[in-house]
Amino acid sequence: MGKNYRAELTGVFGKPVDENPTGVMEEAAYRARGLNFRYLNIKVEPEDLGTAMAAVRAFGMKGINLTIPHKVRVLEYLDEISEAAKIIGAVNTVVNRDGKLWGENTDGKGFITSLENEGVFLNGKQIVILGAGGAARAIGVECALAGASRITIVNRSRERGETLAKLIGEKTPAQAQYVPWEGTYQVEPGTDILINATSIGLYPDVDGKPDVDYGTVTADMVVSDVVFNPPETPFLREAAGRGAHTVNGLGMLANQGALNFTLWTGEEAPVEVMEETLRKEFNL
Repeated sequence: MGKNYRAELTGVFGKPVDENPTGVMEEAAYRARGLNFRYLNIKVEPEDLGTAMAAVRAFGMKGINLTIPHKVRVLEYLDEISEAAKIIGAVNTVVNRDGKLWGENTDGKGFITSLENEGVFLNGKQIVILGAGGAARAIGVECALAGASRITIVNRSRERGETLAKLIGEKTPAQAQYVPWEGTYQVEPGTDILINATSIGLYPDVDGKPDVDYGTVTADMVVSDVVFNPPETPFLREAAGRGAHTVNGLGMLANQGALNFTLWTGEEAPVEVMEETLRKEFNL
C-alpha cells in the first residue's frame, strides 16, 4: 500500500469556537504519538447541530468535542451515552464507533484530576458552584461521586439551579442545595472549594468576573475557574489576593483532553506534552 494521505479527523463543534485552544494541545499529542490525526475547530450554529452530527458519521470522523451551546442538545443525536453522562445530562465528547455515536462527559473527570494534581481531594468537602449549565452539571455530579459531602448551586435561574441541586441530591451520595444568585453573592462560611462554572471571564469578556463579595473569600478556601482563556481570570486574581489556593482552567482542559485522546485513539495520552503545549500557548 502507498502513502496514506487521509488523516483521521477529530475536532470541536461550538459557538464561539475561534479562541478554543484544545486543537493545539490534541495535535501536539497526536504528533508525540506519531498518529496521522487532525483536530478542527468548527463553528456550528445551534440550528445546524443535527446536520453537523450527521457529518461526523458521513466524514467517518473518529469523534468530536462539544462546547457552548451544544453539550445538552447533542444528546438527541447520539446512539448511546455513558452512565456518568446520563446522570449529568450533558456530553462534551463523542466517539464514533463504526457509525454508532457514543457520548461521554470528560469535563468533571478532568476537573477532579486537576484538583488532585494540586493536592486537593474532595472527600467530605463542602463545595459552592457558581452556575448551573453543562460544565456545572458535570463538575457537580463528579465532585459528588468523588466524595464531596455538600454541594451548593448558586444560579440566577431558579429552575436550572433547583434542577441541578435535585439531580445531585437524588442520584449521588452528596447533599445538595440551591441558593438564588440575587445581587452580589456572599460565599457561605465553611466553604472548602468555590468554583466558577459560568462563562464569565471567557474571551472576549476578559475583564468580567462573577458578582461575588470577594471579601467573603478566605485564605483557607480553594478557588477554581473553568475558564481557560485567559487562564488567570479576574475571578482567580481576586481570590489569590485574599490568600486562597487558586486552580485555573488549564489543568481541567489538559486532563479532559487526555481522556478524549485515549477515547479516540485507544492510546495512552502524553499528558505532559499536552500541559506543556498549553503553557507555551499562554506564555506561562
